[in-house]
Amino acid sequence: MQMTEEYQHALSSVGVATLSALGAMEAAARFLHPPEMQRLREWLQPHCEELAQSLEAYRKQVPPAPLESFHERFAEGADLTHRALDMFVSPSDPGQAIFRIMTSLRTFCRACETLYSLHRFPPLSRFFVEPPFHDRLESLEKEPPEGISVGLHHTGGERGADSRGGFCLYVPESYDGGADWPLVIALHGGSGNGRDFLWSWLREARGRRFLLAAATARGSTWSLAGPDVDSASLRAMVEYVASRWRLDRSHVLLTGLSDGATYALLEGLADGAPYTHLAPVSGVLHPANFANGNMTRARGRKIYLVHGKLDWMFPVELADAASTHLQEAGAELVYRPIDNLSHTYPREENDSILAWFDERLRLPAN
Repeated sequence: MQMTEEYQHALSSVGVATLSALGAMEAAARFLHPPEMQRLREWLQPHCEELAQSLEAYRKQVPPAPLESFHERFAEGADLTHRALDMFVSPSDPGQAIFRIMTSLRTFCRACETLYSLHRFPPLSRFFVEPPFHDRLESLEKEPPEGISVGLHHTGGERGADSRGGFCLYVPESYDGGADWPLVIALHGGSGNGRDFLWSWLREARGRRFLLAAATARGSTWSLAGPDVDSASLRAMVEYVASRWRLDRSHVLLTGLSDGATYALLEGLADGAPYTHLAPVSGVLHPANFANGNMTRARGRKIYLVHGKLDWMFPVELADAASTHLQEAGAELVYRPIDNLSHTYPREENDSILAWFDERLRLPAN
């Protein structure tokens, strides 16, 4: 394919700026903490400016005919990335700050979704998988056997991806139906949705090869008060996955963040629950667990409890107490209080969670 030197330079520049910005946004989300907001804005500002400049130059270029579709899609993803950065770094009234940050992070997830549609492009392929797989990208892309559907799936299709009570499913492109695969179910925090939270786990699923489902609560958050309207949906989701893909029922992990973590313990310990492992992150041990028999059912259950020592929403002392109660109940508990974690998702902990969950999911040796 013939490309002008100007187009190659523009594509290279916007590609580097976009990937750099995505990495910076991911890091900012990990270290988001009220006292650090101004420092994070200042750190992201150069990424925002560099991406704006390179995106402007890229838009002025006329792509080769075979690249027209790619050109427009990449411009869309780069633009969403810039919009996410701009919302994060722009000054705002204190009353609007949280809303703008949450909108910024959701826009970041839309950028990931848009750019993942181009994941066969090697630089993007490397971004969407862990480093040990960077030299084996071809093994991640296979033509699936007839009748097997891989990639991103949304209940109700893409237009229904944000529907309450639905879920998003990722089946790695290397899935061929030749073996039973583990399943990770990820539950978002309050006011979130599965479409966004999926991106906290997709990179790991793609390389290590497990099925990934990110559900969305029926209400604005999970059933932590009043009737439980989410349990049946989650269990039906597991059965749906098992009916269409080969599921290893001995390895079904239920994890979640904040309210999703609290509900992961409440639902995960409930009678008849299909989950074999639980990994709540930055949540609490709901009082209902002591009244509904869950603490009795906690005996022998495999639980990986993660909490930040900087958590401003649920102080770490609540996690300390949960750890004590679960151990006294006989759970097989791993407790990980993290020094520099606020009330955010620690993506780096996925590696340890997966190795604990299933030995087959350890990262390959380089």
